[in-house]
Amino acid sequence: MTLATIWSLFTKVLDISIVWLVFYYVLKNVKNNVKMVLIFKGVVAILIIKLLSNILNLYTVGLLLEYVVQWGPLAIIVVFQPEIRGFLESIGRTNLLGRHRVLTLDERERVVYELMSAVEYLKRNRIGALIVIEREISLQEYIEPATKVYADLTDDLLNTIFFPNSPLHDGGVIVQGDRITCAGAVFKTSMDGNINKRLGTRHRAALGISEESDALALVVSEENGRISIASEGELHYNLTLDEFRMMLIDELNPKTEVFYEADENESGDDKNE
Repeated sequence: MTLATIWSLFTKVLDISIVWLVFYYVLKNVKNNVKMVLIFKGVVAILIIKLLSNILNLYTVGLLLEYVVQWGPLAIIVVFQPEIRGFLESIGRTNLLGRHRVLTLDERERVVYELMSAVEYLKRNRIGALIVIEREISLQEYIEPATKVYADLTDDLLNTIFFPNSPLHDGGVIVQGDRITCAGAVFKTSMDGNINKRLGTRHRAALGISEESDALALVVSEENGRISIASEGELHYNLTLDEFRMMLIDELNPKTEVFYEADENESGDDKNE
């Protein structure tokens, strides 16, 4: 095998890998954006109908869809400009190689303990709070204008930040790993028309950040002390403390841990046999 052949093979593999990588991150970010999912479904539906019209020789339908396919991309850019901009921003915020280390089991347990202690106190005293936990997609654009904290995550610190009439009470806290990065963060509120009109700004902000990123948003209502979690564009409203704790643990568990546990179980079964 000559050097030219090796180089040609390498460039082909690199070419295919880059294409698949682009597709992966595009689809991953589309999945995390509700409005982009709707746009994607609409485009796929139009392409399928166009294909069927060609197969069945539906001249009129095919002609109309020809104009749609021709001018559709321009119309989508004009009409859905805010959604497309948000989608491109989310791709730019994504860390391709991963930025944060995975927490150990002990660290995750401590994070859950501190969060639950704070949530129980805030719920009992009906103190409003919004705690956003960053995951794969960076929240740097919200961290920059906020008040930097860079402190270990503790329930006392959270309770102090959200204490009524404190300067940072109305904003959100952003958590990276097991540390509080900033407080007083302001998030874009969700524009979903199906949201209950009685829900306030905190719930809308929590839902908004979960729609445009993979962040986990924890909310405590100031009016009634109800606790909720927003994840992947869905708001889980008025949870019990046990439901809240179980969902928090499940969301904070790294997805790869399932494989490790499976391997350990298999090894244990082999030993038992």
